[in-house]
Amino acid sequence: MPIDWVVVATLAAPVIALFAGIWVNRIGENRPILVFYYGHTSAFKYTTQTGNKVDIFTHTVVLTNIGRKSASDIRLGHSVLPDFVIYPSAHYSVEDLPDGSRDIVIPTLVPREQIVVSYLYFPPTTWKQINTSIKSKEGFARQVPVLLQQQYPLSFSVIAAILMFVGLVTLLYLLYEWLHRIKIV
Repeated sequence: MPIDWVVVATLAAPVIALFAGIWVNRIGENRPILVFYYGHTSAFKYTTQTGNKVDIFTHTVVLTNIGRKSASDIRLGHSVLPDFVIYPSAHYSVEDLPDGSRDIVIPTLVPREQIVVSYLYFPPTTWKQINTSIKSKEGFARQVPVLLQQQYPLSFSVIAAILMFVGLVTLLYLLYEWLHRIKIV
């Protein structure tokens, strides 16, 4: 039995349009989008005036609102809250929770605003034992993996893009010529 493609297209078009509409709405929606990454984890050997060696650990959490709307009531959860600094300076409060954990609460983070929270602590505490979650009134922040990458000059990037475009056009032309030669087009 042959497939009636008109019927398939008639049934599939509304479903595809529904999902495409949801996707376009989600991309264009004005909402806060919080992302974070761990900037670094470091260990230092500090020698006191008496000659004792002391281990000191640090790490940072970089939090950014990449959305188009301000994020409100941002909560950085901690099972243990060591000494910390927020840069650039921002209004915050620290709330003690019933289970003994503590939250740093930041009232608002405007679009494209980024803050860095640096922590300082001593053994046996490690960086994995400190942060628990990051969320706002609008939802949880998403952790993004970050790798160091060399930044090339703008002129290099423009030239590379032009060469890639020329290569793509050449490839499409050669494909067209080949299909024309074997009489498909």
